[in-house]
Amino acid sequence: MTHRLKRRAAPRSWTIPRKGTKWVQRPSPGPHPQDQSVPLLLVLRDVLHVAQSAREAQILARAGAVHVDGKVVADLARGIGLMDTLTLGAPLNAHYRLFKDRRGKLRLYPIPAEEASIKIGRIQRKTTVRGGKLQVTLHDGRNLLMPAGVDWKVGDSLKIHLPDQKVLGRLPFAAGHLAYMAGGSHVGELARIDKVEVLNSPQPNRVHFKEGFSTVKPYVFVVGESTPQITLPEALNR
Repeated sequence: MTHRLKRRAAPRSWTIPRKGTKWVQRPSPGPHPQDQSVPLLLVLRDVLHVAQSAREAQILARAGAVHVDGKVVADLARGIGLMDTLTLGAPLNAHYRLFKDRRGKLRLYPIPAEEASIKIGRIQRKTTVRGGKLQVTLHDGRNLLMPAGVDWKVGDSLKIHLPDQKVLGRLPFAAGHLAYMAGGSHVGELARIDKVEVLNSPQPNRVHFKEGFSTVKPYVFVVGESTPQITLPEALNR
């Protein structure tokens, strides 16, 4: 597989100009699908404009100034996706979190420095492993091993500390809790869960919201109970 991607064939979720060089960086295989992540090279050069060329971006990364989810990243093909945190060290000293806006575009939004070590992950799968322990897989591909007897469910969100992955709390998928829409016609919106409609079919269950709309469960990302546990883009609070 080539490391390059034709610019015209780039995912529509990327906020890069459609005209320019013929080729762009393809995300390397990682925790997020290609259409749900943006390579670091494009983020540094074409989105944040902290580098004017791939060479400058590489110098910045090799200096250890680029952190994703609390870890130094030198691979500029590494894709960053929903809820990932990006920290740029000195002299920039900037912190960002990636969200989808209301057009489904992947965008970085500034966050306070103290939030750069906090992340919310949605439980995608869970299984019981040897010893009766529970292993949960989050939306970003990370696996967490929990003691036996933990009553966590698919759809719940976990607030974790980075980079040690210590679980700071659970945000249950329950009525009354705040959820961020990660897909669908209401992508990028914040709403409060009203009820879950269980469908006896291959289709995913539908979640209804107090704001008067509904969407499928895989698009629902719980981010808080009465208030969001992380800083969200200002547009979501309007």
